[in-house]
Amino acid sequence: MSSRDLILGRVRRALADVPRDDTPYEQAVQRDYLREHGERSVEETVDLLAENLADYRALVHRTDADGLAEVVARLLREHGSRTVLVPPGLRAEWLAATEVTRVPDRVDSTAHELDGVDSVVTACALAVAETGTIVLDGSPDQGRRRITLVPDHHICVVRVPEQVVSSVPQALEQLDPTRPLTWISGPSATSDIELDRVEGVHGPRTLEVVLVSGSGNGSGSGG
Repeated sequence: MSSRDLILGRVRRALADVPRDDTPYEQAVQRDYLREHGERSVEETVDLLAENLADYRALVHRTDADGLAEVVARLLREHGSRTVLVPPGLRAEWLAATEVTRVPDRVDSTAHELDGVDSVVTACALAVAETGTIVLDGSPDQGRRRITLVPDHHICVVRVPEQVVSSVPQALEQLDPTRPLTWISGPSATSDIELDRVEGVHGPRTLEVVLVSGSGNGSGSGG
Protein backbone atom coordinates (compact mmCIF):
# COMPACT_ATOMS: atom_id res chain seq x y z
CA MET A 1 0.00 0.00 0.00
CA SER A 2 1.37 3.40 -1.01
CA SER A 3 1.58 6.50 1.18
CA ARG A 4 -1.15 8.02 -0.97
CA ASP A 5 -3.50 5.10 -0.23
CA LEU A 6 -2.77 5.40 3.50
CA ILE A 7 -3.57 9.12 3.55
CA LEU A 8 -6.77 8.74 1.52
CA GLY A 9 -7.84 5.86 3.77
CA ARG A 10 -7.43 8.02 6.85
CA VAL A 11 -9.42 10.82 5.20
CA ARG A 12 -12.26 8.42 4.39
CA ARG A 13 -12.33 7.12 7.98
CA ALA A 14 -12.36 10.66 9.36
CA LEU A 15 -15.33 11.56 7.15
CA ALA A 16 -17.25 8.34 7.71
CA ASP A 17 -19.63 9.84 10.31
CA VAL A 18 -20.26 13.13 8.46
CA PRO A 19 -23.94 13.32 7.39
CA ARG A 20 -24.49 13.51 3.66
CA ASP A 21 -26.60 16.64 4.12
CA ASP A 22 -23.94 18.36 6.24
CA THR A 23 -23.17 22.00 5.39
CA PRO A 24 -20.70 22.12 2.48
CA TYR A 25 -17.20 23.30 3.38
CA GLU A 26 -17.57 26.40 1.21
CA GLN A 27 -20.51 27.51 3.37
CA ALA A 28 -19.40 26.20 6.76
CA VAL A 29 -16.95 29.03 7.46
CA GLN A 30 -18.19 32.59 7.57
CA ARG A 31 -16.19 34.80 5.25
CA ASP A 32 -17.66 38.18 6.09
CA TYR A 33 -14.40 39.46 7.54
CA LEU A 34 -13.01 42.85 6.57
CA ARG A 35 -11.35 42.96 3.17
CA GLU A 36 -9.21 45.88 4.33
CA HIS A 37 -8.77 47.85 7.55
CA GLY A 38 -9.93 51.43 7.05
CA GLU A 39 -10.25 53.52 3.95
CA ARG A 40 -7.13 54.86 2.28
CA SER A 41 -6.31 56.71 -0.89
CA VAL A 42 -3.95 55.15 -3.41
CA GLU A 43 -1.12 57.34 -2.14
CA GLU A 44 -1.82 56.38 1.48
CA THR A 45 -1.85 52.69 0.54
CA VAL A 46 1.56 52.98 -1.10
CA ASP A 47 2.87 54.91 1.91
CA LEU A 48 1.59 52.15 4.21
CA LEU A 49 3.37 49.55 2.10
CA ALA A 50 6.63 51.48 2.36
CA GLU A 51 6.20 51.88 6.13
CA ASN A 52 5.51 48.19 6.73
CA LEU A 53 8.30 47.05 4.42
CA ALA A 54 10.72 49.19 6.42
CA ASP A 55 9.27 47.85 9.68
CA TYR A 56 10.28 44.37 8.48
CA ARG A 57 13.81 45.74 7.84
CA ALA A 58 13.53 45.83 4.07
CA LEU A 59 15.32 48.81 2.50
CA VAL A 60 12.78 50.88 0.57
CA HIS A 61 13.60 53.18 -2.33
CA ARG A 62 11.31 55.32 -4.50
CA THR A 63 11.83 56.46 -8.03
CA ASP A 64 10.04 56.91 -11.32
CA ALA A 65 10.39 54.78 -14.43
CA ASP A 66 13.06 57.05 -15.91
CA GLY A 67 15.22 56.82 -12.80
CA LEU A 68 14.87 53.09 -12.16
CA ALA A 69 17.99 51.97 -14.03
CA GLU A 70 20.16 54.43 -12.09
CA VAL A 71 18.68 53.32 -8.77
CA VAL A 72 19.29 49.62 -9.54
CA ALA A 73 22.85 50.42 -10.65
CA ARG A 74 23.48 52.39 -7.45
CA LEU A 75 22.14 49.62 -5.21
CA LEU A 76 24.32 47.03 -6.92
CA ARG A 77 27.32 49.31 -6.66
CA GLU A 78 26.73 50.09 -2.97
CA HIS A 79 26.37 46.39 -2.22
CA GLY A 80 29.68 45.74 -3.98
CA SER A 81 28.06 43.32 -6.42
CA ARG A 82 30.16 41.92 -9.23
CA THR A 83 27.48 39.50 -10.50
CA VAL A 84 23.70 39.79 -10.70
CA LEU A 85 21.25 37.00 -11.43
CA VAL A 86 18.71 37.98 -14.08
CA PRO A 87 15.36 36.22 -14.70
CA PRO A 88 14.70 35.61 -18.42
CA GLY A 89 11.78 38.05 -18.62
CA LEU A 90 13.31 40.95 -16.70
CA ARG A 91 13.15 44.22 -18.61
CA ALA A 92 16.58 44.89 -20.08
CA GLU A 93 16.32 48.63 -19.43
CA TRP A 94 16.25 48.03 -15.66
CA LEU A 95 19.92 47.01 -15.83
CA ALA A 96 20.95 49.40 -18.60
CA ALA A 97 22.99 51.64 -16.28
CA THR A 98 25.17 48.94 -14.74
CA GLU A 99 28.08 46.90 -16.08
CA VAL A 100 27.77 44.20 -13.41
CA THR A 101 28.13 40.74 -14.95
CA ARG A 102 24.73 39.18 -15.68
CA VAL A 103 24.11 35.57 -14.64
CA PRO A 104 21.17 33.87 -16.41
CA ASP A 105 18.54 31.87 -14.55
CA ARG A 106 19.47 28.34 -15.64
CA VAL A 107 17.55 25.19 -14.78
CA ASP A 108 20.76 23.29 -14.06
CA SER A 109 22.24 25.89 -11.70
CA THR A 110 23.24 24.30 -8.41
CA ALA A 111 22.63 25.83 -4.99
CA HIS A 112 26.40 26.28 -4.67
CA GLU A 113 26.51 28.24 -7.94
CA LEU A 114 23.58 30.42 -6.88
CA ASP A 115 25.25 31.07 -3.53
CA GLY A 116 28.19 32.53 -5.42
CA VAL A 117 26.02 35.18 -7.08
CA ASP A 118 26.17 38.56 -5.36
CA SER A 119 22.67 39.86 -6.13
CA VAL A 120 19.41 39.08 -7.88
CA VAL A 121 17.00 41.58 -9.44
CA THR A 122 13.35 40.65 -10.00
CA ALA A 123 9.93 42.10 -10.53
CA CYS A 124 6.99 40.91 -8.41
CA ALA A 125 3.40 39.77 -8.81
CA LEU A 126 1.88 41.96 -6.09
CA ALA A 127 2.69 43.85 -2.91
CA VAL A 128 0.38 43.89 0.14
CA ALA A 129 0.36 47.19 2.02
CA GLU A 130 -1.18 46.08 5.34
CA THR A 131 1.37 43.32 5.85
CA GLY A 132 4.40 44.75 4.07
CA THR A 133 4.54 41.64 1.89
CA ILE A 134 5.98 41.10 -1.59
CA VAL A 135 4.48 38.22 -3.56
CA LEU A 136 6.38 36.41 -6.33
CA ASP A 137 4.62 33.94 -8.64
CA GLY A 138 7.44 32.58 -10.80
CA SER A 139 6.59 34.66 -13.85
CA PRO A 140 9.39 35.23 -16.39
CA ASP A 141 10.35 38.58 -14.85
CA GLN A 142 10.71 36.91 -11.43
CA GLY A 143 12.31 33.59 -12.30
CA ARG A 144 12.25 30.35 -10.35
CA ARG A 145 11.73 30.43 -6.59
CA ARG A 146 15.24 29.36 -5.63
CA ILE A 147 16.95 32.31 -7.33
CA THR A 148 15.38 34.60 -4.72
CA LEU A 149 16.14 32.28 -1.79
CA VAL A 150 19.84 31.51 -2.25
CA PRO A 151 21.60 34.78 -3.24
CA ASP A 152 22.24 37.05 -0.26
CA HIS A 153 20.95 40.28 -1.84
CA HIS A 154 17.56 40.68 -3.52
CA ILE A 155 16.42 43.83 -5.32
CA CYS A 156 12.68 43.64 -6.01
CA VAL A 157 10.92 46.16 -8.24
CA VAL A 158 7.27 47.01 -7.49
CA ARG A 159 5.24 49.07 -9.95
CA VAL A 160 3.05 51.55 -8.07
CA PRO A 161 0.21 51.87 -7.76
CA GLU A 162 -0.90 49.06 -10.09
CA GLN A 163 0.87 46.25 -8.25
CA VAL A 164 -0.10 47.41 -4.75
CA VAL A 165 -3.18 46.12 -2.91
CA SER A 166 -4.32 46.97 0.58
CA SER A 167 -4.86 43.52 2.08
CA VAL A 168 -4.25 39.80 1.81
CA PRO A 169 -7.88 39.07 0.76
CA GLN A 170 -7.49 41.52 -2.13
CA ALA A 171 -4.21 39.88 -3.10
CA LEU A 172 -5.72 36.39 -3.11
CA GLU A 173 -8.42 37.56 -5.50
CA GLN A 174 -5.79 38.58 -8.04
CA LEU A 175 -3.18 35.83 -7.64
CA ASP A 176 -3.27 32.55 -9.54
CA PRO A 177 -3.31 29.74 -6.93
CA THR A 178 -1.86 27.27 -9.43
CA ARG A 179 1.40 29.23 -9.63
CA PRO A 180 4.35 28.80 -7.19
CA LEU A 181 3.63 31.71 -4.86
CA THR A 182 6.36 33.04 -2.57
CA TRP A 183 5.31 35.53 0.10
CA ILE A 184 8.16 37.71 1.40
CA SER A 185 7.90 40.02 4.40
CA GLY A 186 11.35 41.53 4.83
CA PRO A 187 14.73 39.77 4.64
CA SER A 188 14.99 36.19 5.81
CA ALA A 189 15.22 36.01 9.59
CA THR A 190 14.67 33.70 12.53
CA SER A 191 15.09 33.84 16.30
CA ASP A 192 16.29 31.25 18.79
CA ILE A 193 14.69 30.54 22.16
CA GLU A 194 16.41 33.63 23.61
CA LEU A 195 14.95 35.76 20.77
CA ASP A 196 18.33 36.53 19.24
CA ARG A 197 17.53 37.53 15.68
CA VAL A 198 19.60 35.98 12.88
CA GLU A 199 19.13 37.12 9.30
CA GLY A 200 19.88 35.31 6.06
CA VAL A 201 18.99 31.81 7.31
CA HIS A 202 16.63 30.67 4.56
CA GLY A 203 16.67 33.55 2.13
CA PRO A 204 18.48 36.82 1.35
CA ARG A 205 20.06 38.73 4.21
CA THR A 206 19.29 42.01 2.45
CA LEU A 207 16.00 42.81 0.71
CA GLU A 208 15.78 46.09 -1.18
CA VAL A 209 12.39 47.10 -2.59
CA VAL A 210 12.18 49.75 -5.29
CA LEU A 211 8.75 51.38 -5.61
CA VAL A 212 8.51 52.67 -9.18
CA SER A 213 5.85 55.16 -10.20
CA GLY A 214 4.80 55.84 -13.77
CA SER A 215 5.98 52.42 -14.93
CA GLY A 216 2.75 50.96 -16.32
CA ASN A 217 -0.82 51.58 -17.33
CA GLY A 218 -2.56 49.86 -14.43
CA SER A 219 -5.27 51.73 -12.55
CA GLY A 220 -4.19 50.67 -9.06
CA SER A 221 -5.81 48.50 -6.41
CA GLY A 222 -5.38 50.08 -3.02
CA GLY A 223 -7.69 52.30 -0.98
